[in-house]
Amino acid sequence: MCWSVTADLVAGTAISAAGIVCLAGVRRARDLPVAALPLLLGAHQLVEAAVWGTGGGCSPAATAWAVIAMPLLALWVPAGVLLAAAPGVRRRLWAPLAAGLATAAVLSYCLATRPVTAEIRGRTIGYGVNVPWMPLVLAGYLFATLGALLLGGDRRLGTLGMVLAAGALACSALWRLEFASTWCAFAAVASLLVWGWVRRPHAAPLSRDRPKVT
Repeated sequence: MCWSVTADLVAGTAISAAGIVCLAGVRRARDLPVAALPLLLGAHQLVEAAVWGTGGGCSPAATAWAVIAMPLLALWVPAGVLLAAAPGVRRRLWAPLAAGLATAAVLSYCLATRPVTAEIRGRTIGYGVNVPWMPLVLAGYLFATLGALLLGGDRRLGTLGMVLAAGALACSALWRLEFASTWCAFAAVASLLVWGWVRRPHAAPLSRDRPKVT
């Protein structure tokens, strides 16, 4: 989320471009979901620009924003980290994925049966969705997303998880003060971290012509 329609448009375009660069640099097919995260975050900013344009209320743009932010990311992040993880650490990533599946199912049901409202509050937008058992759902969401990044066994993805956790806390505090929404800045930093992860060195495959050691 950004503090104005212009900021959302600029940030969304830049982050989406970073996502395209990340996807172009992928060398393993199983890295594609994580590499696509900046593109997803950029699209999210562009959708919010449309929410600004509607002036709030119930709208398809507000619903699309909630779909990306809630069930889609709850499932996308743990599934992507699991696919990209080394075989030795995948077993511990099944728990975040299971939490993501359950959380996404609850959130999808809520979005399908209840309206999403958006309220412009100065330089922030407040989104309203009636979600039952909110503390439990939030805990599942955080474990699925941040937990997967922190448990994935990759230093770069762990850093991404810590940056997103700090961003969530900072943006929540600023949103409660109705000062300004700054999530787009953390999304931009996250995109740079994903780009660094995509460009990380990989172990070279063993040559078939290499002589065997007996």
